[in-house]
Amino acid sequence: MSGGPGLESLVDQTISVITNDGRNIVGVLKGFDQATNIILDESHERVYSTKEGVQQLVLGLYIIRGDNISVVGELDEDLDAHLDLSKLRAHPLKPVIH
Repeated sequence: MSGGPGLESLVDQTISVITNDGRNIVGVLKGFDQATNIILDESHERVYSTKEGVQQLVLGLYIIRGDNISVVGELDEDLDAHLDLSKLRAHPLKPVIH
């Protein structure tokens, strides 16, 4: 596979993806291509709100187009497992403007 720099080392790891429209999608990176289109398995979207806890919408196997990706980062699964997302409050991310 040849794609974005560093993605090779993240295959089969849990990652967090921030999209250009402000979505936060978490899942296991299964593959990618030269256009940085990525395939996530066991994925879910985290929807943030200032009034209630983080909602997690199950997506399952999911493909994200490379031109819609702003940030890809490795997720610390141990730290993430200790977060109480039901008590976490945050403003939703705004879309990226180019």
